[in-house]
Amino acid sequence: MLPRRARLLWLLLVVSDVVPLLLSFEIAYLARANFPELRLFFLTPGVAAGLLATAAGLWIALGIGLAVYRRPESFEAWGMLRLTFVQTFWFGVALTTAIYILKLGAVSRLFVGLFLISNFLLQTFYRLAARRMRRIVLQGFSGQHYYLIVGTGPKAVELARLIEKHEEHGNGVVGFIQEPKGPELAPEGLRREYPIWPLEQLPRMIEEHIVDEIIFAVSKAQLERMEEFFLACEEQGVKTRVLVDFFPQLRSEMALDRLESMPLLSFSNAPENEYLLFLKRALDLMLASALLILAAPLLFLVSLLVRLTSPGPAIYRQLRCGLNGRKFQLYKFRSMYQDAEQKRSSVEHLNEMDGPVFKSTRDPRVTPLGRILRKTSLDELPQLGNILKGDMSFVGPRPPLPDEVAHYEKWQRRRLRMKPGLTCLWALAGRNQLNFAQWMQLDMEYIDNWSLALDFKILIRTIPRVLSGRGAS
Repeated sequence: MLPRRARLLWLLLVVSDVVPLLLSFEIAYLARANFPELRLFFLTPGVAAGLLATAAGLWIALGIGLAVYRRPESFEAWGMLRLTFVQTFWFGVALTTAIYILKLGAVSRLFVGLFLISNFLLQTFYRLAARRMRRIVLQGFSGQHYYLIVGTGPKAVELARLIEKHEEHGNGVVGFIQEPKGPELAPEGLRREYPIWPLEQLPRMIEEHIVDEIIFAVSKAQLERMEEFFLACEEQGVKTRVLVDFFPQLRSEMALDRLESMPLLSFSNAPENEYLLFLKRALDLMLASALLILAAPLLFLVSLLVRLTSPGPAIYRQLRCGLNGRKFQLYKFRSMYQDAEQKRSSVEHLNEMDGPVFKSTRDPRVTPLGRILRKTSLDELPQLGNILKGDMSFVGPRPPLPDEVAHYEKWQRRRLRMKPGLTCLWALAGRNQLNFAQWMQLDMEYIDNWSLALDFKILIRTIPRVLSGRGAS
């Protein structure tokens, strides 16, 4: 589906998702009020409004992060039920955390439980019903949308096939315009036959037929000869698109931007969605703040133990490379003796990793307490401070040392295009069970497939590995 109609459907789903949430809030409130044997529960209008606004914001944010609204046309009933359950689970975690952090008052736990259950049931019922209503609602808001395709080659046919795929949303093809000396139309795979007109008739086609948009799917050489037809479309106010496939070897996402009056064609093969990246940062801040508060006694205890068991500071600072090569100080609980850096050359032969990375489970520089901290990943706890500062995220490629980056191959430097994190796909595969190339490939896989839903999956799968100590070094 083209972005205009996809955004409209996305907006309709997001807005309509709030309705079951409001109903479930009211149902839970009324149900909790009818438990006379329990203590009196009452929310002031201000607290109720704040709680409801927080709940709506969290529900929508999680829906975006889990890609609930991204491709609703492909949802099967069981897939939709599973997504709604996952969204409800994380919504419950986020809502209870927000109630504690924002100090919204003595909110009844029974009310919160009833709210989550009723919201899950209503959202499931609504989403199953919305699958049938989607086409009617979308067409009612935006009506039919017709495309005229200039070109008759394989790319033009593929465009028509993709438009036909979304006919239920009101998309349709008017026909094709034959480019000069262009190939004959090969309509294999198309649902129906379409008329073909010569290029000279394009201005008349715009006048005589309902054409909402024109897509030019021609070669670069032909495109340069079509200036007068672009001007004719512009003169009549017809929206025009150009298929840009001049760089077939590139896998980057392309976007047209403007610097004041200057148009710029942008290429990027790293995540660029500013809204989702902002949401990722907001979730990092919320979770890191909550964990720092909850883990404060543990942080103090570990700091004390590190100081008592070996001379030196409790926190070890090390220069690392972050987003796009930015340097920052990484914080960890010190797990080695104070003179460990000076003895690095004497333990090089113990390295168990290939490439520029040094890893050893038999490193004599590690203190007895340090081995326990590394096994339980407690030495990573101070990096919550790095997350609060914005140097790191919870999920992302591990931040490398500058010396390691200096030995990277060119393709490996792309891992610097994502903010580093505490955990990623490599952590799930076993930190020391991978060679360096596999480690880098998993980071590239994460960058190429990044979404907030993937971050949630990695975090969920990381928790049992940390608790069991599997894969830690």
